[in-house]
Amino acid sequence: GFGPFRQYLVNSSWEAVKELSKRGLGKNIDLRVMQLPVVYQKAKEQVFKIWTTLQPLLTVHVGLASSAKAIIILEQCGKNKGYQEMDACGFHPEGGCCMLDGPEKIESTINMKTLWKNISVEGIDIIFSRDAGRYICDYTYYTSLYYGNGRAAFIHVPPLSTLVTADFLGKALQTIILEMLKQCGEERE
Repeated sequence: GFGPFRQYLVNSSWEAVKELSKRGLGKNIDLRVMQLPVVYQKAKEQVFKIWTTLQPLLTVHVGLASSAKAIIILEQCGKNKGYQEMDACGFHPEGGCCMLDGPEKIESTINMKTLWKNISVEGIDIIFSRDAGRYICDYTYYTSLYYGNGRAAFIHVPPLSTLVTADFLGKALQTIILEMLKQCGEERE
C-alpha cells in the first residue's frame, strides 16, 4: 500500500493492506506488508529491496485510484515511460522513465483478465485495465515487474467511504490475492 499524498491524508490502499494483514492469507502463506512513499525514487528503492532481500513468489501492490468510486481495478501491465507528474517531494523521474534500458511495457505473469472473469466480490465492481496511470502506482508496478521478472500484480482500490470501508477492502484483497496465488501454484506445477 501507499502512504498519504495530496488531499488523501488517509490512503485507502494502506488501510486495505493493514486489514488484509489482520486477516492473512492462510497458514502456509508468509504475508509481508509494507507502506511505500508516494515518491518515485524511494518507492523504486523499496521495490528493489523487496525483490533482492525477500525474494517473494509474488509481490502485490495496492494503490488508490482516486477517480474510482466503488470499483476495484486489476492492472495487467506496467509502462516504462511518460512519468511527468511530480511526486510528493516535487520530483519526477529523469526523462519520465522507470528504467532507461527497460522494455516499453511489462506484462504480469498473473493473467488479470482470467482473474477478473473468475472472481466476484459482493458489493463492488471489479474491472480489468491495461493502464495503471503514469504516476507512482504505474511506476512502482513497472519497477516491480522489471525486478521480479513479471511476478508482480497491481490492484487499484477506491477511496474509503461509508460503503467502501477498510475492512471491506481488506476482505476483497484477501479474495483476489488468494485467486492470484492459485495462478502462481498452477505455474509451479
